[in-house]
Order: sequence, then C-alpha cells, then structure tokens
Amino acid sequence: MFLVNGAGKHCIDVTDRGLQYGDGLFETLEVVQGKPLLFDLHLQRLLAGCSKLLIPQPNLELLTAEALAICSDAEHAVLKIIITRGCGGRGYRQPDPVMPTRLLSRHPYPQYPDRFYHEGIVARFCQHPLSINPLLAGIKHLNRLDQVLARAEWQDDAVQEGLMLDCEGYLVEGTMSNLFWIKHHTVYTPAIERAGINGILRQWLLTYLDRAGINVVIERFLPESLLAADQVFVTNSVIGIWPVRQLNDQLFSVGPLIRELQAAYQDVRCGAQR
Repeated sequence: MFLVNGAGKHCIDVTDRGLQYGDGLFETLEVVQGKPLLFDLHLQRLLAGCSKLLIPQPNLELLTAEALAICSDAEHAVLKIIITRGCGGRGYRQPDPVMPTRLLSRHPYPQYPDRFYHEGIVARFCQHPLSINPLLAGIKHLNRLDQVLARAEWQDDAVQEGLMLDCEGYLVEGTMSNLFWIKHHTVYTPAIERAGINGILRQWLLTYLDRAGINVVIERFLPESLLAADQVFVTNSVIGIWPVRQLNDQLFSVGPLIRELQAAYQDVRCGAQR
C-alpha cells in the first residue's frame, strides 16, 4: 500500500531528487494494532533532518492523518515515510520553489525467528567503513551506500547483522541497528556525532536507562572495548532489542539487564494494543 503526496499510487516522477541524488530522508516504524510506535519521536527526527537538509518541513497534521489512515487496518506491519526535496532539473541547484515529495508505504512485518529475540543473534565485523560527516550524522537521510556495501559482504543466513566502524577505526553501529554493550553493570554505546544514525529506539533506551539510574557511557570506542563486554545487544524500530550471542568467534551471555530492557519495550508495544 502506497501514498504519494496523498494519492494511492506506486510511481514517482523520474526527476524526483530523492531518486536523482538521494536528496531526502526516511523513517521506518513498527505498526501494532494500527498504531505506529514511538510516532512522535520519529516525527521529531524527521523534522530535525528536514532542517539540516534545508527541506521545507511537511505539514504534520496532514502527515499524521495519512500515516494513521494507511495503518488503520494493520494488525502488525511496517510503515515507511520518505520526504524528498521534490522534482527538479539536472544539476545540484535546488528547484525554486521547493515542493517536497511525501511518500508513505505499508509493508508486512518481517517474520524473524523467536530465537533472535530470546537466544540472540550472530554478528560479524564489516570491512566497509562508515563515512564521517558531522553535518549529516544522526539523521536518516536517503544516502545509505555505506550500509548497502557493508551488507553485501556476507550472504550467510547464519549471520544476522554486521557491525560497522568509521574510517578511523572507531565503532559506530550495525548495518541496520544501533549498538550497545554491558560491562560491570554499565551500558556503553558509541557516539554518533560524526557518523551513524540516532535511532529512535536508541533514544528511547537512553531515556529509560537515565530514569532507571543505570550508568551509561557514550564515547568513541575501539573494537577492543566491545570484545571485552559481558553482554552485547543491537536495536532498531522494527526488530526491537536483539541480544548478540556471538560476534565473530566470541560468545556472549544474555543477562538480566537485557531482559529488563526487552520487557520495558514490550510494555510500550503492548500499550499500543490498548
């Protein structure tokens, strides 16, 4: 199911700058019982991204109405929202005026095995580095070639995620997730001021950990810090919280704090069902 500028169709103009240059942003949300989860946080990040890219902000009332309409009869689905700078001629100069394209699509929720959630996943380090760009760090812009090339490094279904470093060798995130680990009751996660995405579930988790009084360290870390962890987990708005049981040849446990975080986020998901 698709909506393009409010109309039910599957096509966009071939001159759209999202297609021509990746000139835009996107959000991906889990939908439970017709409700997009953490919708306000997604809208805040979308608006922040529009401000950074100098794209006119969408009408939030209209965007919200369209999102709720396209998801209204979905028991469990994925909603994707894309905002581009709209159509323009050849060349990088912005059109005048800018008339953004608004694209919403609903997709079936992926059927991941329960063991990913309960027992954990297998991860690997990627060779392809993330580009460093402080201006674009944090937002979910449409230029995702680093992730595409990193994900192309393996085809083995036994590996569920690849962990990426920046071009200076520091940990950043997974190809589709944010990265956390636990050591001595402290939670660690890489800084994303220079590269990476400020994930919505990452934001929610940091708020939860702060309110729970759990110590969190956000810095630039080398891979050795991760390999010395007691527990590792990855997050995004579709998968939720997946423990990592194996990274390359190293094994990790799934401890009570990960279970607490999973249970707390499950409460958010269940709240959408009421």
